[in-house]
Formats: sequence, structure tokens, C-alpha cells
Amino acid sequence: MRSTPPEDMDESTLLSLENMCLAQAQECFWGKAVKDSMKDGTIARLAACVSDYYAAAGDWAIKSDAVSTEWIHHLSAKQHHFAAAAQYRQSVDSLEKRKYGEEVARLRDALLCVEEGLKEKKWINRVVEGDLNGLRSRVREELKRAEKDNDVIYLLPVPPKSELKILDRANMVAPKPPKEVSQGIQMLTVNGPFGRPLFERLVPYAVHQAAQVYSEKRDRLVTQNIVADLEAMTTRLRELLADLSLPGSLQALEKPLGLPPSLTSKAEELRQQDALYRLKRSSEDTTKIKTSDFAIYQDAVSLLDSEKAEDDKCRHKYGTDRWARPPSEQALSKWWKQSTDLEGYLNSAGSSDSLVQSKIRENEHILRLLTGPDREIERYVPSSRNLLITPAIEKTSSRLRGALNDVSRLETRRRRKIEAIRNKAKVDDISPALHAEAARLEREYPMQPISASQFEHLFEERLEVYEADREALIQEQEEQDQLCARIREANKNFMEARRGETESVTKDRERALQELENGYVKYKEIVQNLENGRKFYNDLAGHVTRFRDGVRAAVAQRRQEASEIEAEIGVGGMQLQERRELRSQKKKEREQQDAINPPTRSAKDVPDALPAPTPIQGRAGNAGPPTPPVIAAAAQNSTAMPMPGMPMTNGNVNANANATPRNAVWDPAMGIKFGGSPMAPQHTQGRGR
Repeated sequence: MRSTPPEDMDESTLLSLENMCLAQAQECFWGKAVKDSMKDGTIARLAACVSDYYAAAGDWAIKSDAVSTEWIHHLSAKQHHFAAAAQYRQSVDSLEKRKYGEEVARLRDALLCVEEGLKEKKWINRVVEGDLNGLRSRVREELKRAEKDNDVIYLLPVPPKSELKILDRANMVAPKPPKEVSQGIQMLTVNGPFGRPLFERLVPYAVHQAAQVYSEKRDRLVTQNIVADLEAMTTRLRELLADLSLPGSLQALEKPLGLPPSLTSKAEELRQQDALYRLKRSSEDTTKIKTSDFAIYQDAVSLLDSEKAEDDKCRHKYGTDRWARPPSEQALSKWWKQSTDLEGYLNSAGSSDSLVQSKIRENEHILRLLTGPDREIERYVPSSRNLLITPAIEKTSSRLRGALNDVSRLETRRRRKIEAIRNKAKVDDISPALHAEAARLEREYPMQPISASQFEHLFEERLEVYEADREALIQEQEEQDQLCARIREANKNFMEARRGETESVTKDRERALQELENGYVKYKEIVQNLENGRKFYNDLAGHVTRFRDGVRAAVAQRRQEASEIEAEIGVGGMQLQERRELRSQKKKEREQQDAINPPTRSAKDVPDALPAPTPIQGRAGNAGPPTPPVIAAAAQNSTAMPMPGMPMTNGNVNANANATPRNAVWDPAMGIKFGGSPMAPQHTQGRGR
């Protein structure tokens, strides 16, 4: 630890606690010795050791700032208590050895120790105080008796304390830290009890992404390009044997009565595995994972559909002008595409599941026979009698049996090879190489962020390890082709040698044995299919979960955006509505005013009529059109409305303004002069009418 320890974890406090724990442990041994009535000398040595530990604990407690005063006094009382107990037990041992003077000296020292311990009685609890008082009473009685006996009878000198032999110690305890504490650093290993160090893999996130990418590439290479090809070869080999009715035809000939040993061993294997229950359990587990994946997928799809419906509703409500954001299919095209891809995966997997279930139903009766007792299998397989085996049949069957044995060895070797390749991929850890490469990139390009694409060359180098396995597939295929050719040739010769009565006698037995053999092969195939399906749905669970989380985040963002747009549209609509309500209110006020004071058509009720435009003076004597009625009415009005900007004097137009003569008549040739002074108000009646 580089930092300063806290106050209650300093050296003095820890040593005080350590010695107190040791004293309590030693006290347990002392109590056990007293209970078992061991020798007084042994008990004295145990008690002396307890006193030493309490003394050491008290000394370290005095130096500590964290240990309270009550504990210091308690430790002192316990120290003197066990020192007195040790001297008392040793005095009993001295009495037994007839050392009467030493007995008196030790009893006196024990009494002094007890008295010293009782000085702390106000700091200790009642139990400890009671033990001290009891020990004091016992020591006083024994000291009184011993002094009397020595003074009257033995008359031995009483040695001083300095001349007494120091008591031996019987230490029964020791501080032993657990290896998880003392050797904790050494246990932080891959295979250690603590595993890897906590922050060992604290690297940039791009390194974790690169490790994930490499794992996917490696698993894809191993599973699809190596293991899948090997399993496909094995499947084609088994299909060939089934087409040739092997090994049923050969077994019927080799063992016309009872069951062949190979079939018996296969039936026993299925019984030990409880084949039907295993298939049922695997199907249920796969269905459970599939249902969970489909529920997660449906949850994400329902979110997309609901967001699309909400977006279409708002677009229909507000129109495309105001609701101008991209539609759901365009904005969330990434997630819609993933939805389509996942749907395709689920549909394809569902078809595969249906095919596997049909295989189970088709082979259930055969599997039920194989998992049943042997007598049921013997009853199903008829026995052939009066079988004549010619030398030609024996020769060809021996050759065919050798080829079938080669097939068994090939399948066994291939299974081991597949298992070895999978173990090789399992222990292939690229993390150390990625860490070293990331450290190199950080040193050489400190300002450039690390990305997963920068490790592609490292991926290619690591995947070259599996090139030898891929090249071995060619040799495997050639070897299988040669073996298949041998099997076809051997089976052809065998069938030609069996033509005649042998074929009619053993036909039913061959068929039954071949059905049982095919049932065993189908069981292995179904188990592998179910295992692949379970692995597929387990891997798919991670994809659909990430898909749902991404859809949730995208839909939440779209809904927040929609809420903001609706808020903006709502503010504009409120302002427009307020203006409409204001105009409607003003209109109602005018209608109410008109209802109270209905308007009339007299000239006096037209105060807001505009003044006539001022004509420009033209030639005299030109007659023009009559003055419009509105202007005439305005002229008859006693108070004319002034034009804006006209100076007023006592409520009238300024006399300096150019006024039109009273009898002036406007002529079209005069033109119109805007901004001129209005006609002077005159009380002329009938002019212009």
C-alpha cells in the first residue's frame, strides 16, 4: 500500500489486536486444561503464556491512538489475573513437591497480582471482577494455611520473588495468516483460486471489439469450413451404407440367431443415455430458448410497428408541410432491415426444427425398441435357420467386414479430430497478442485512436494455424472416396455370392437389423441436430437482445423528436387561435353596438367619408361632371374630417392651406392632385345634386 493507513489500521493498533486474539486463543487452551483436570504445573505454564499475551496487547494499546482507555484497563486486569492464576497453580505444584517455602512465596506473589488486577475494577465488567475476587479469596485461604504450616511445622525459609524460578511457558498458538492473504499475488493467475487480476484486461474498447471479431471469424472458420465439411463427409458415408443395406445384410449372414454383438452394444448405449428422454429434454430446452428469442424479437418489432403507426397518425393529423420529418421506414431503415433478416433466420430455423421433429417421430418406434429389453429386440429380429454358407460367401463377407471395420475406424478417428479442432479453437486466446499490438500502436501512433480494423493482419496470421486442418480435408475426402469404392466393390461381390436360396431366407432378418442400425445412426444425427439448434438459438439470443435494445433507443429518440415537433406546432396553433378569437370577439362587439345604435343613411351619419381629391385648376368655363354624392354629403357636413398631417387651428384647417373655391367644378383634364387640402366645409344645400 502506497498510501498512509487509516488511524485504526496503524502498526500499534494491529499488533495490539493480534496479541489480544492470541491471548484469547491461549485462554481457550487454559480453560480446556482446567476442565480436564490436568496437572497444576501444566496449567501454570498455560496461564503464564496467557498473561504474556495480554501484557503485550496492553503495551501496544498504550502506544495506539485508536484503542480506548477501557480496553487498556481491561487488558491490564486480564494480565494480572492470569499471572496470579499461574503463580497459584505453581504453588500447588510446589506443595506436592514439598517445597513449602516456595509455596508461600508464590502465594504471596499471586495475592499481589490479584490486588493489582482489582485496582482496575471500575473499568472491567462484573464477570472479570468476580473471577478476581474469587481467586483472591482462594489465594488468601491457601496463603494463611501455608504460612501457618511452614511457621509451625516445616520452618523452611521463604525465598524472595527475585530468587523464584521463572515459570516455563506452554505456548499453544501462533499467528498464521491464510495463504490467500500471504500469497494473494501468486494466486492471481488464470488457473488460480482468484482468477485473473481484476484490471488485467483494462484496455481500449477497440481491443475488446477486435477480440470479439476474431472469435467470430475463428468460430466461423472452424465450424463452417472444417467441422461442417467433416460431418458432411460422415453423413454421405452413412447414407451410402444405408443404401447398400449395410451392415444389416452382413450381420444377418454372420449371426443368423440372436442379436449381433455390435447391435447389442449400441442398444446398451442408448439405454444408458435414456435416448427418448434425452431427445425430449433437448427438444424442450431448445423450444424454451427459441420461445424466449422469438418473444424478444416480437417485442422489438412491436416497438417499430407502434412507432410507425404513431408517425403516420401525426403526419395525417398535421399534414406533410408541418410534419416534415422522414417517415419511420426511412429513418429506422437499419432496424427494419435487421428485423427482416432476423425474421428470415427464425423462419429458416423453424423449418429445420420441424424437420428434426419429423425425424424424431419417424424413428421413435425404433428407438423405443433399442431402449427396451433385449428380448423385445430379439422378438423384432427374426432368426434365420438352415443357412448354407459357401466358400465364396465366406470370402466376400470377410472382405466386406474388413471394409466396414475401416469405416468404423475412420468415423472414430474423425470424431477425435473434430474434438481436437474444437479444443484447439477453445484454447486459442488472442488477447495477449492484441494487448501487445495495442501497446505498439499506442507507442507509434499516440495521437491516432485505435480501431478494430487495425488488427486485420494479426487475424490473418493467427488464422493461418487452421490452414493445415483445411488442407487435411482434401486428404480426408480422397481417403473416403477410396473406401467407398472398396465398399461398393466388396458389397457387389458379396451380393453376387449370396444369390440363390440364401437371399430368400435372410431377407426379413436383414431388413430388421438394418432398421435398427439406421435407427441408431438417426439417433446420433438427431442429437447433433438438436445440439446445433440449441447453440444457434443461444447465439441468436445475443443478437435479438442487442436488436431490441437498439430499437428501444431509436424509438425513444424518435418519440422525443415527435414530442418536440408537436410542441412547436401547438405553439403556432395557439397563436393563430388567439388571433381568431380576438377577431371574433371584436366582431361580436360591433354587432352588439350596431344592435343598440342602428345605422341610418343620412348625410350626418357618414363621418368617416374620405374627402374628395383636390382638382388642379384648369381652363375656366369647362364644365365637368357632377360632384359625387358622397363628396357632396361630406361638403354639407358641418365638421369635416381632416387629412393626416394637416395643421389644425381651433378645430379647423389652417387658413394657409390651398383651398378649393366653392363653385369650382372638377374637370377630367385637370388631373388629380393627391395630398391636397380637403374642401372647406360649407352649409350649401342642393349643390351637385
